[in-house]
Amino acid sequence: MKVFIAEDEPPARERLVEALARVAPQVRVVGHADSVRATAEWLATQPPPDLLLLDIQLGDGLSLELFDGRNGNELAVPVIFTTAFDQFAIAAFRALAVDYLLKPVDEAALAQAIAKAERLRRGFGSDVMAVLAELQRPRWRQRLLGRRAAAFQAFDVDELAYVVSLDKLSHAVLHDGSRLLLETPLAELESQLDPAQFFRANRQTLLAARAVAGFAAAGKGRLKLQLRPALAGELFVSQERAAEFKAWLER
Repeated sequence: MKVFIAEDEPPARERLVEALARVAPQVRVVGHADSVRATAEWLATQPPPDLLLLDIQLGDGLSLELFDGRNGNELAVPVIFTTAFDQFAIAAFRALAVDYLLKPVDEAALAQAIAKAERLRRGFGSDVMAVLAELQRPRWRQRLLGRRAAAFQAFDVDELAYVVSLDKLSHAVLHDGSRLLLETPLAELESQLDPAQFFRANRQTLLAARAVAGFAAAGKGRLKLQLRPALAGELFVSQERAAEFKAWLER
């Protein structure tokens, strides 16, 4: 069984590797990382392991972020989470954890978790991997509710061109030019929409790929966007996000 370990404390990682050697000699550690970013990069460039052993709290965030769809990975690998805290248990099992082990990891509990993962792999094989992939797929919002004066209107997310935050209110513009007021704050809305389809251009604007009619260099590495329907005022993407915006638009 090939296992990947994400652990940001070298002594803890070494103890885990040693414990695996004692209780599950059939396990081969094929890689390790100490951050969410490094783990995502490894998973994106290497053949998938049979099992992930992930510390929930890593140096740059929570390993649970690997399952929210924003790291570009379609994870279909069973997971055993390790952590010194138990407040993440519910979120961990929503990510389809095989088990959830509190630190310091008990070797008997580790052996049981490995055995459980092996039974899962042997008993169901590719079928369970397909189920895992489907269940782990992020469930992005498909419909939104907007308001025009006292009248409410539900619409599909595909109809949304962009959202502009003004005076703490989210103003939605649809592809047909309709304008509606949303009750969801922009930051919350961003987390609910598919990042493959929507991009946070700046602090005030979240836009759909279909809404980008074109863009041009605007000096100092910035990009000036042209939206469809037209946006009142100018919209710029900063130099720091210009490359990310271009890559997103080409997906």
